[in-house]
Amino acid sequence: MPLGRSALSHAWLTALALGVTLAAGEAKADDTIRTPGDHPSYKVEIEPHVLLGWGDIYAGNSYGLGARFAIPIVENGFVPSINNSVAIGFGVDLLHYDGCYFKGASCSANFLQFPVVMQWNFFVAPKWSVFGEPGLYLYKGFFESVCNVNGNQQNCNEPTQFGIRPAIYIGGRYYFNEHVTLTMRLGYPTFSLGVSFM
Repeated sequence: MPLGRSALSHAWLTALALGVTLAAGEAKADDTIRTPGDHPSYKVEIEPHVLLGWGDIYAGNSYGLGARFAIPIVENGFVPSINNSVAIGFGVDLLHYDGCYFKGASCSANFLQFPVVMQWNFFVAPKWSVFGEPGLYLYKGFFESVCNVNGNQQNCNEPTQFGIRPAIYIGGRYYFNEHVTLTMRLGYPTFSLGVSFM
């Protein structure tokens, strides 16, 4: 049964508030952000993750698995006086929807999503960084050709199967070491939690 939008929103906000509180506590009296270049150097970031989604390309909420890849393009970021960097991120996500776009029917769908973003990282403490990711995502849907409407099977008109939409995320990383982090991302169209390898 799909979670309501308010329940999902509350869960995301709670997780985000907890992450910000923990990061703020560690960052207090720390000058990492004021030290340009004082962050791990890497050639590529690989991040497998689990997903929850609420994009309006299909009815209801979704869950799934995916992966992101990020390649640094500016080591010392757009603001030379602080500790920041910029990367290009791209990935693939597989999401399953249990809801139905057709009123009174039961059906489901799977979507592939391909996000492409600019990732702007800010290193705020020795073990914490935060980032913003504006970008786009392409999607491709796979639907059932027959659905149940009030107990009767019939063909249902399918919604748009392919498209492109804007995407925006904020997120943070907790560094276990210079090469492995716990990474959380909140935004539109998904929430993700994963492990990054750099």
